[in-house]
Amino acid sequence: MKSTDIRQGTIDWRQIDTVLLDMDGTLLDRHFDDYFWLCYVPENYALSHGLEIDEARRRLHAEFERHQGTLAWSDLDFWSRELQLDIPALKRRIDALVAVHPYVTEFLEFCQQQQKEIYLVTNAHRQTLEIKMARAPLLGYCQGVVCAEEMGRAKEEAEFWPRLQKRLGYRKKSTMLADDNERVLAAAEQHGLGGLVHIARASSRSPITPSVRYTSIIDFRELITIQQCRQPSI
Repeated sequence: MKSTDIRQGTIDWRQIDTVLLDMDGTLLDRHFDDYFWLCYVPENYALSHGLEIDEARRRLHAEFERHQGTLAWSDLDFWSRELQLDIPALKRRIDALVAVHPYVTEFLEFCQQQQKEIYLVTNAHRQTLEIKMARAPLLGYCQGVVCAEEMGRAKEEAEFWPRLQKRLGYRKKSTMLADDNERVLAAAEQHGLGGLVHIARASSRSPITPSVRYTSIIDFRELITIQQCRQPSI
């Protein structure tokens, strides 16, 4: 099967059987995560350890940078031990900030109507998934969900993708991935996935940041519109 020509801004949905979707920044507004890790955790860490907030931010920024792109980055148990804070409890305190991006539900319904298999594929820890899906119940649209910890590798790592394929049994060239992380998209491209979509507005509070390498969308309405524009006239 010919690879889907997504870089030219077109998706031939006839060539797509499986849709893989990231959670944070893709389906859900990343504002929750940005606020939690950059503001709320440093504030609580400073209070717990008797530090000035700037010093707490400096220490945490160094730790976050060291573990970004690894399984530890998303492991709530790891951070609870490292920071001596109850990270899941802190997340639940502000879970009202969890929000679904615009047009996500419409896109999921569209994929269902097109009889595509939908999988949520996330680096998020299982506890994070449970907290967020309690506020944003999207799993009913999906055939399944895979957390990176189950694969033993983060999505940024090349080893993740063959393990995922073995788990889900998808065909590479007829599978689409949407993600806000270009490192993840690069690993999936190396794996040979047929369609790669970059989310240019991961957070509603941040500027739009298109990818220079992958086709970017601001919201999922653009993918639905592409299909509608390709409908033959009667």
